[in-house]
Amino acid sequence: QVQLVESGGGLVQAGGSLRLSCAASGVIFSRIDMGWYRQAPGKQRDLVASITARGFTNYADSVKGRFTISRDYAKNTVYLQMNSLKPEDTAVYYCNILRSNYWGQGTQVTVSS
Repeated sequence: QVQLVESGGGLVQAGGSLRLSCAASGVIFSRIDMGWYRQAPGKQRDLVASITARGFTNYADSVKGRFTISRDYAKNTVYLQMNSLKPEDTAVYYCNILRSNYWGQGTQVTVSS
């Protein structure tokens, strides 16, 4: 069965960095497009960054230049490196197999001012 397990969230001060990880199992990792979404309280879940099976990336305007999505095919893992964090980046972050209903459990990221 398909599983996505996230890790790496936490509390950080504004300007700091975090790296999120999403380990995938039960899928042919090299064939799937992956994304990171986030959802703040009272707001909709938005796509933050995506990476295709071949490694092409795309970012929301709000995180361009600060976040980097990458993938390790040997570890079946997708990463989200988040730098220069802002309080408005506070949210629960979810990884997703794009165009599917497979989601991770979510990991909380809190940025204090």
